Amino acid sequence: MTSSVKSGTKCTMTREAHMKPPLTDLENEVMQAVWDRQPASVEAVHQVVAKGRDIQETSVRTLLRRLEQKGYLRHEEQGRAYVYFAAGRAANSRSLAAHAVRQIIDRFCRGSVEELVSGMVDAKVLSPREMERLEEFVRERKRKRGQ
Repeated sequence: MTSSVKSGTKCTMTREAHMKPPLTDLENEVMQAVWDRQPASVEAVHQVVAKGRDIQETSVRTLLRRLEQKGYLRHEEQGRAYVYFAAGRAANSRSLAAHAVRQIIDRFCRGSVEELVSGMVDAKVLSPREMERLEEFVRERKRKRGQ
């Protein structure tokens, strides 16, 4: 991605070392099921995910454990079963999307938000209407912060 925007960037290796690994499509489906139902049992998550794909309950159980190891979920015991909750900053899909974009910025845009946005504009990823809405959003946020 090339950019006409010149900005100082800093090394992002330290920040990346503490970032959670990105989610696969299947992991994202599992997370969505947990967000929608939390607390969510393995069986409840399996019922949701199995509607769209052929997957065993044991595979869902494994995915939930992996998501917990990655720091996206936490569990509590209820009787003999585990129920899962979103953990920390992964409390909803919006914060997870923001986390994924930060990883893209760090990995592909040398830590520069300007490089990402200018690349999206140059590649016509953003429509004129989307750019207007973003401008309005930023203007409103600045106004609320008193800038």
